[in-house]
Amino acid sequence: MVNTSAQRSYLPAELSVSAWGDIAPFFEELEQRSINSATELERWLRNLSEVEAVVSEEGAWRYIRMTLDTRDAEVSARYQAFVGEVLPNVEQWTDKLQRKLMALPEVELLTGDGYPVLLRGIREQLRIYREANVNIQAELRAMAQEYSAAIGAMKVTWKGEEITMPQAAAILESPDRTERESIHRLMNDRRAEDRAKLDELFHAMVVKRQLIASNAGFANFRDYMYSALGRFDHTPADAEAFHQSVEKEVLPIVDRLHRERKASLGLDVLRPWDLAVDPTGEPPLRPFKNAEELVELTKKVFHKLDPWFAECISTMQELGRLDLASRDGKAPGGYNYPLYESGSPFIFMNAVGTTDDVITMVHEGGHAIHSFLTHPLPLTGFKSFPSEVAELASMSMELLTMDHWHLIYPDPADLRRAKRDQLERVLTILPWVATIDAFQHALYTHPEWSMAERSAQWIAIHARFSGSEVDWTGLDRDRSQLWQKQLHLFEVPFYYIEYAIAQLGAIGVWRNYKRDPQEAVRQYKAALSLGYTRPLPEIYATAGVRFDLSADYVRELIGFVSAELDAL
Repeated sequence: MVNTSAQRSYLPAELSVSAWGDIAPFFEELEQRSINSATELERWLRNLSEVEAVVSEEGAWRYIRMTLDTRDAEVSARYQAFVGEVLPNVEQWTDKLQRKLMALPEVELLTGDGYPVLLRGIREQLRIYREANVNIQAELRAMAQEYSAAIGAMKVTWKGEEITMPQAAAILESPDRTERESIHRLMNDRRAEDRAKLDELFHAMVVKRQLIASNAGFANFRDYMYSALGRFDHTPADAEAFHQSVEKEVLPIVDRLHRERKASLGLDVLRPWDLAVDPTGEPPLRPFKNAEELVELTKKVFHKLDPWFAECISTMQELGRLDLASRDGKAPGGYNYPLYESGSPFIFMNAVGTTDDVITMVHEGGHAIHSFLTHPLPLTGFKSFPSEVAELASMSMELLTMDHWHLIYPDPADLRRAKRDQLERVLTILPWVATIDAFQHALYTHPEWSMAERSAQWIAIHARFSGSEVDWTGLDRDRSQLWQKQLHLFEVPFYYIEYAIAQLGAIGVWRNYKRDPQEAVRQYKAALSLGYTRPLPEIYATAGVRFDLSADYVRELIGFVSAELDAL
């Protein structure tokens, strides 16, 4: 079992955060404390970090329990109380403490590992902080919960049985084309029932987000979010260049893959419900029967990469930090939630036995390894790494494990299918990332748009990045509402380009692994262990790859993946 124990040195061991009043005295003491040396300042920062860890973990558990059963009114109320009453106070006091920190002459003495990056981020947060935005952000968190509850409640009736949307999505892998089309239409009919409600919710969120940007002195929410997310190493112009690179370098390969799929399936026309089925027409792979088996398979594969990786998953299993199976009322999607005080994170997902579930598990397992590797860092700020680093951890793990998938797919034909599916996914995710990212750039630089105008823009952007081989004739309604299934748009706006940046980095890590497995894993661990104590290009360099969105680099990496795919 991986040891993540840590004793409190500032807060009472028995303290729990039931309400703001439980933690308020410690924020007040930190604000009033006199600091006269670099040593006292570092102690102050560690005390603040302990408070942040305890508050963060309390919020984490309330969120986790709410997503485990979105129908539980009591659990939902506890989460709402936290985001509505505790977090706004925490944000206001964090701003006070950060201003105190930056006003101290001793701050200039903080030049050790991690401090320049940490202080750079704090300065930017102070620059954009507005007290008027605190309550608006709390309202947006509550609205995001509304979205999660709405999506979690969606079910369809299939062959006389009510099933969840993740269970329905698994039927899209059926070799029976009539079944695939039927479930596709049922799912979209169900989404259409909530379309107006989600349109109204999203419109209200866009209005509030634009108000946040205006309050902070920004022309639009996109520019505000680039600042709020601490994007010091890439700009909107880099994102737009990436969109163009995808059109030029990736879409031709995706179109080729779609033509091959159409030929293999013996189809005259490739439809949206033909994209998940195995192109050989074989029944879908079902690599595990239940969540327990998925955990055991993951541990076996992780052990081949590094025995310590498997120990981390075992630790989470022993501590009850895994909830993997799909069920009624469970929120959609999957996540790894770091728990800054206790150390061992929590993995949540909706497994139904598919190859996609295997990918999700190793992906979230990569995030978990990242959490374990950074737990020893002395400040929570060092562990609060940006998504470009977080997703490098998870997406690299997807590819690093591939050489050991024979433990999951013992049949050589199944193994080849699973690997081919994964490499196609690596290629096709880039146009989807470009779609979601370009949509966000468009809608947040045009906050005056109506929902009808946003919908029209979505269709145009989706057409731009979906290639020329998939026929959407007669499916205008389905296509126009497709964006609503992407939870990032509602819950974590502008968190998506990171997937592309990290996917490119992950391809580089995998290419290194092909050349020297031990060195590639060593570099991977070294990079993740840095947390956010170095700028992004330096973290990527430690992993042995470049932080680069240029067309030349995209062409080089996509060429490598295409060659590996052809070799299968």
